Amino acid sequence: MDEKVLEEIRFHQDVVNKDANSPLYQIREKEMEISGRVLAAKTQSEKIVTDARKAATDILRNAELDAEKAAKEHTESAIAGAESEATTLRAQISVDADALKNQLEKHHAEAVDEIVSIVASV
Repeated sequence: MDEKVLEEIRFHQDVVNKDANSPLYQIREKEMEISGRVLAAKTQSEKIVTDARKAATDILRNAELDAEKAAKEHTESAIAGAESEATTLRAQISVDADALKNQLEKHHAEAVDEIVSIVASV
């Protein structure tokens, strides 16, 4: 048992044997009443601190989950954007390749004519 509790039990036993109207008895009664209030306040404050710690832990856990979810969404969005850009680039490469092929065919005929004229002039 707590020292304070034992002291209060002894005091009550002594008081029962003595005068209950004495000033010392009344002072001691007030001390015990105040001690009880202090103990109740201490218990309540410990509960408040425990509840606050639990709430802080919950907030932290929720923040971590939200951050993880946001990071995953951002990653998925970035991947989708990159894939879309890659698809666009692939389509543009085909268009550019066709344009180069057309230019090559045009210049190929000119080059053949030029080579034939050089060979014929020799």
